[in-house]
Amino acid sequence: MNAEIVIALAGNPNAGKTTLFNAITGARQHVGNYPGVTVEKKEGLYELEGQRLKIVDLPGTYSLTAYSVEEVVARDFLVKDRPQVVVNIVDAANLERNLYLTCQFCEMNLPLVVALNMVDVAKDRGIAIDAQRLSALLGVPVVPIVARTGTGVEALMREALAVARRGQGPEHPAISYGEDLDSALLSMEAEIAKAPALARLYPSRWLGVKVLEGDQRIIDQAKAAAPDPASRLLELAETVSRHLDTTMSTTPEAMIADHRYGYIKSILRQGVISREFDLDRLYTSDKLDKVLTNRFLGPLIMMGVLLGLYYFTFTYSKAPIAWVGACFDFLAGQVDRLLADGPLKSLLVSGVIHGVGGVLGFVPLIMLMFFGLAFLEDSGYLARVAFMLDRVFRTFGLHGNSVLAYVLSGGIAGGCAVPGVMATRTLRSHRERMATLLTAPFMNCGAKLPVLAMLIGAFFSEYQAQFMLFSNLLAWAVALLVAKLLRLTILKGDSTPFVMELPPYRFPTFKGLLIHTWEKTWSYIQKAGTVILGVSILLWVMMTYPGLPAGAKAQFAAERQAAVAGVPAPVVKAATAPEEEDQAQVEGSEDPEEHPGLNGAEDQAAADLRAKLDDIDQRQSQAALEHSLAGRTGRALESVSWLSGFDWRVNIALLGGLAAKEVIVSTLGTAYSLGAVNSASSQSLSQTLAEDPHWTPRLALALVVFIMFYAPCVVTVACIVREAGSWRWGLFSVLFNTGFAFALATLVYRLGGMF
Repeated sequence: MNAEIVIALAGNPNAGKTTLFNAITGARQHVGNYPGVTVEKKEGLYELEGQRLKIVDLPGTYSLTAYSVEEVVARDFLVKDRPQVVVNIVDAANLERNLYLTCQFCEMNLPLVVALNMVDVAKDRGIAIDAQRLSALLGVPVVPIVARTGTGVEALMREALAVARRGQGPEHPAISYGEDLDSALLSMEAEIAKAPALARLYPSRWLGVKVLEGDQRIIDQAKAAAPDPASRLLELAETVSRHLDTTMSTTPEAMIADHRYGYIKSILRQGVISREFDLDRLYTSDKLDKVLTNRFLGPLIMMGVLLGLYYFTFTYSKAPIAWVGACFDFLAGQVDRLLADGPLKSLLVSGVIHGVGGVLGFVPLIMLMFFGLAFLEDSGYLARVAFMLDRVFRTFGLHGNSVLAYVLSGGIAGGCAVPGVMATRTLRSHRERMATLLTAPFMNCGAKLPVLAMLIGAFFSEYQAQFMLFSNLLAWAVALLVAKLLRLTILKGDSTPFVMELPPYRFPTFKGLLIHTWEKTWSYIQKAGTVILGVSILLWVMMTYPGLPAGAKAQFAAERQAAVAGVPAPVVKAATAPEEEDQAQVEGSEDPEEHPGLNGAEDQAAADLRAKLDDIDQRQSQAALEHSLAGRTGRALESVSWLSGFDWRVNIALLGGLAAKEVIVSTLGTAYSLGAVNSASSQSLSQTLAEDPHWTPRLALALVVFIMFYAPCVVTVACIVREAGSWRWGLFSVLFNTGFAFALATLVYRLGGMF
């Protein structure tokens, strides 16, 4: 097999790029992050004619003038990594807008193949495109495809392979930007030719265009490579900029955009597009939008869709959750049976199995939630949610693009605050950006979901879907109110206009849904197997050591001796026999209510003795846990947390939640298994809490509220610090969120006591 060929998939958002990537690579793909940023990097493999092709799915971008981190990543990959072929996915139904990016690829002289996607949608809209004519005018291959169904995908890959084997693509005719800019570009190309360091950076004409556009990132790179030549380029750009402002009241950037669109229109008018019927016809998506985004019906339908998502998730996840829980209970029982009592057994059963198992037990619920979200996103409905909520967001001093940050953070449950905070980079206003990134962690991210599901399932099982919907609405309401507070106080300023593209409605492919669901679920499982495992073991150590002092151990031992003193040996043996052995003896006797060899009085004495010994063991385990480092910390916090009803065990779990919110479940599981007589009991954590006299519905509701709004996890805090540019904002997020959450939880707990 020949050396690997790298093919980059690039295009506008919503052009079907990721759908094409999934159609090409299927399950043979890898998801990671680009170095130094949290932007997702997707790579996959494809084999054709004995050639191994590496497919790289670049972040969607409208232009190579990079503003957001996604655009920077996409451009840097194209410019620095120089893939053998760039497959530019364009939306056939919106050809003029999509070809703007194509023009920039041509200017860079990249080996290019245009994938004319969604030709079926264009046909439904009465648009016919002559792909051969378009190919001749652009000077690059154009292949019609329907990525959603796989139509034309193989032909596209064959064309891409042919371009890769031919090597560097043809020199494309330069777009004229008018006499003033063309003259300036010729002078710039001459200056660049004199400076090899600049010539090695980028194609000369393209570098000149970037300088004229005022692309600061490119300008900084040019200055670093060759300061003096770069200064002369800036002087030329400044001269022509002043001239355009004086003569035409415009800027070079605007002039370049105008001429690019003029170039595109000239191509499209040369027989590329023909229309079969009136442009004023309402397309299917437009008809749906008249209902789904209606000012009155839209929000009601949105609530119905979200409620349906929760019903779907909870209804079909109950049985799988029980199966997974049973597997971990069986595993804990086997470890308990095979290992002797001691630190290793306690670590494996309480720290690892009960800790990580408590989180992995919710994988079925997470998977179904992600599946539902993937359906809403791939169908185009999530974009409509953002569009409708923009009307609300303006009232609270936020931008419509803030909706995306909230949704990514878990606004429809199941997201993550880290990409949500990163998504605020699309906001141009610093104040709107800060208000959004500080309130995005209030959303119910996927990490909070297992905790909320466990508490709601334990105390409000009959109304799980309604409570989850209520918690989601509460998260939005609180986030918006806090954002309004911030915008009225420390982040004053006017709101900026909102413009958003609404992609056409599509019926998602089952294959695409499975891939999206598995990617997010696998990320959750990996987190449980790494971060949560490490935190669970650390918390187990904190909840186990330093252990009881010798004097306390001797006191409990003396209590045990006193309990068995004077009791006949057969009674002591029956009372201290392992549960399984004792049960076998009962089942093997003629009278199942009596142990073999014991009369009725002795059998009752054995039961009484067992109850006494269990009580001693329970108090000893409880004392050991309280005496541990974690227990002491939890007890110290009780001096304040009693206001919200939180005891020391809950405090320990909430401290663990600062690392990752899923850890709250595993920590509670570890705390209650360490404090239990039989740590291998098959009883679930939900059942344990529901039967504990300290736990009540109002305590559970107060804890739900606190978990929803207290300090973000450490990864999110680090992201806030990086995005805000100061550690003070990260500290503000931790202190403000925790104080606010505690006040709200206390209010819920105290008001609940009145009812």
